[in-house]
Amino acid sequence: MTAHPSVIERLGRLSPDQHAAATAPPGPVLCVAPAGSGKTTTLVARVAWRIDHGTPPDRVCVLTFNRRAADELRVRLGEALAPLGIGPDAVRVRTFHALGREVLAEAGEPVDRLLDRAALLAELAGHPLPAAALRRLDDAFSRLKLDAGVDAEVVERQLEADRTIGAPSSPTLGAFVTYERALHARGALDFDDLVRRALDRLERDAGLLARWRERCAAVFVDEAQDLDRAQLRLALLLAEPARDVFLVGDDDQTIYAWRLADVRRILGLAAALPGLRRVDLLVNRRCPGPVVARASRLVEHNAERFAKRILPRPDAVGELILAPDPADDPARARRLLTTWAPALRAPDASTHAVLARTNAELAPYAAAALELGLQYRAEIDGLDLLDDPAVDRVLEQAEAGTEPPVVALWQLRRTSTRAERAVLGALLGWAPAYASIPALRAAIACAREARSRLRRDDAPLVLATVHSTKGLEFDTVACVGLDEGRFPSARSLADADDPARALEEERRLAYVAWTRARRSLTLVFDPGAPSPFLHEAFDPSELARAWSGRPRPARPP
Repeated sequence: MTAHPSVIERLGRLSPDQHAAATAPPGPVLCVAPAGSGKTTTLVARVAWRIDHGTPPDRVCVLTFNRRAADELRVRLGEALAPLGIGPDAVRVRTFHALGREVLAEAGEPVDRLLDRAALLAELAGHPLPAAALRRLDDAFSRLKLDAGVDAEVVERQLEADRTIGAPSSPTLGAFVTYERALHARGALDFDDLVRRALDRLERDAGLLARWRERCAAVFVDEAQDLDRAQLRLALLLAEPARDVFLVGDDDQTIYAWRLADVRRILGLAAALPGLRRVDLLVNRRCPGPVVARASRLVEHNAERFAKRILPRPDAVGELILAPDPADDPARARRLLTTWAPALRAPDASTHAVLARTNAELAPYAAAALELGLQYRAEIDGLDLLDDPAVDRVLEQAEAGTEPPVVALWQLRRTSTRAERAVLGALLGWAPAYASIPALRAAIACAREARSRLRRDDAPLVLATVHSTKGLEFDTVACVGLDEGRFPSARSLADADDPARALEEERRLAYVAWTRARRSLTLVFDPGAPSPFLHEAFDPSELARAWSGRPRPARPP
């Protein structure tokens, strides 16, 4: 069979490792794709090659982890298949949840009423749940539905058995039963139900399963390392009996344990897929050589990972800068953004990103951007306090006295509500710089105006957590807060059931952060208490040399 010229040309643009993955024989294939290795380019080429070699496009199903990835793949596949005379909607590109919804709809189950879990729990409790309680219940409910695959009836029988023998009842299991009853009474589903119930229906209805296997004869899975147990079961169920499934992912980028991702799932695929062929992409085409070297050296300390080589592209240019800074976060933020300001104000400004472990760490950088008049974009910038009406109420109360702002605000703690106490805590952090409450109010008014003007979706400066930027890349990146106890997060390790495995996920998170950089990576840390990850990625002499009052580029290892 003669290949289409457009497919030949597309394959010709691939590197040898990408070409080997794109043209691997049909059957179970795992493409291990490190950061910046061109996984989407390879996946698109693979789909085009398979269709050009006879796989009907309406029997191809491409599954993604989120809607953003699905939208990108839909566009890129449309461009790749157009020269073959295939329309943009001929190939089924879906998130797992969207596919589950289609399966349930065809099976005759109502899918129109999808409820938000947090909103329903708040309704049942009579008030919004504290963040920690919500996280605990959300995680437990998802584990029951997606990992254990149980429903309320099973849990209720277990609770009844416990009561019969006098065993203590689990409040979490009781809350799950109450929540599931409330969903049922409303004729509603939650997000997890879309996958779990679709899986249940397919396993119980042979005709439904046969129809969907016909439509999904060739299955392609993006970001395989992020799948929970139910999503992986769904993909493999549809791919049977031929097991024609192509999974692309990177064990070193498994950073969503709180969404039930588990690195052992991708590492154990060979047991679930007999005959699995593994093809590795070898070259990080995104990052400067020193970044690839140090990020690889860091993540190699993990035990739960595939052995692999990760190389920079031969012509990679750029730098990695060690930036020791013993100052507090506001001073660090001001210093970094002042350095970046000339480039950010240029007409053709390239993308600059500040990446932090948590949302709270972004607030000083947003405040510094406002102070310097720099446009920025952020999903969460840590300055939502400015929008809270309680700020004005508290300041009005404080203004009634004549004390300095810190004293006036502190005295209000005795008579404030719980919501106002949270605002007071934040205002107390701002207050020391101002001589009076009116001066503090004026500063807050200025900050509100500046934030409404400078926070823009098209700004070249990005403030984000590492978790929110996987799959993205920026010309210049600063990874901030690389201090002992902060990154890795001492709290996450202390709260973990398995601290050793939690530390490996934190290390993978740092690897993801560092490999977002296309041209320059700056690592900001306290020279008196640097993150242990810096000790793993750099020699002690390098960290010592960096502490000279100004950042220094790191040398190749």
